[in-house]
Amino acid sequence: METLLYAAELVREDGVYKLVVKDVVRDTLQVTPVPESLVARLPTFLSALDAKLGPASARGRR
Repeated sequence: METLLYAAELVREDGVYKLVVKDVVRDTLQVTPVPESLVARLPTFLSALDAKLGPASARGRR
């Protein structure tokens, strides 16, 4: 059985990117501005993370 602990969204509002993370357990929300240069590199970062974590990451949500 899966238990959702955190939910994250990357949103753009008025040209500004924001990472919105909800802690489902504690029912809190954190919003952090994200530079556009980091947003552009996000797919590369996620691929590197997936490669480092190996096969176990394939069991996660996609």
